[in-house]
Amino acid sequence: MNKVCEILGIEYPILQGGMARIADSSLASAVSNGGGFGIIASGGETGEWLREEIRKTRELTNKPFGVNLMLLSPNIDELVEIVCEEKIKAVTTGAGNPGKYMKKFAANGITVIPVVASVALARRVEKAGAAAVIAEGLEGGGHIGEMTTMALVPMVVDAVSIPVVAAGGIGDGRGIAAAFMLGASAVQVGTRFLVANECTVSQNYKKAILKAEDNDTCATGRSTGHPVRVLKNKLAKKVLALEKANADPEEIAALCTGRLWDAVKKGDMDMGSVMSGQIAGLVKKEQPAKDIISEMFEEAQKIYENRFDICRTGSTVHRNGQELV
Repeated sequence: MNKVCEILGIEYPILQGGMARIADSSLASAVSNGGGFGIIASGGETGEWLREEIRKTRELTNKPFGVNLMLLSPNIDELVEIVCEEKIKAVTTGAGNPGKYMKKFAANGITVIPVVASVALARRVEKAGAAAVIAEGLEGGGHIGEMTTMALVPMVVDAVSIPVVAAGGIGDGRGIAAAFMLGASAVQVGTRFLVANECTVSQNYKKAILKAEDNDTCATGRSTGHPVRVLKNKLAKKVLALEKANADPEEIAALCTGRLWDAVKKGDMDMGSVMSGQIAGLVKKEQPAKDIISEMFEEAQKIYENRFDICRTGSTVHRNGQELV
């Protein structure tokens, strides 16, 4: 059995990205009901909101689901307390090392799967007791690191003994197949789920993803130390212009405050922060979350079954003593 499926009690080795202000009970339950691991994103939310969404999710599914915790959240201690009280199956963590909370999570039977953008952090969280890690490349939407998925995933796989979940730039079966060939045991997908029927973002947001082409995202905020990948729009252009002019990081932060909410809930595609991965250029239809999952894995399975076709003509590959090509 797949290691990540065994750890999380799921059918397909896929985690839904913990997209702040987006991943709520509606999306998380739909992904879990579809055989994946749905995740409620707590970033920017109150403890009361998180507890309510956890309980809503339990009403919508009897399948396992988790919570994403942004470790830099000002109310992180309260959020950790709530996931422990609610006995959540697993948490994914971002923006740092969850080492401070590992004993508390363990005492409450909560599996911890941190998002990492480097080999060094992957090693640290494994030592701290993480069950797996999510190696996320800069192709992903939202907050990103400096390495690509293609480079980061195999390096992390070689560096740790726990399962690795590949993330960043994965939106169809080809991406899943590639991730597994790099040594990953599962994938995390965010952008593709933005257009799930059950995703509650504004319809304008969904339309923007569906219209996106290959070069329609950019990374803003590098000068602040917190780069974010978004769809190009008026806000993104203003931020990039300020960065080019060496503006004060506080001025940039002030400009961006509240802009994700404007995009997600108000549908402002001009001055809202429309977070999206580069994979948006491949997303062409809105469909139920369960269909997204099954479609991606059916495609990946076909590709994986034909993986020996890459061998040179005339070469011979053997498996279990039988000649394959």
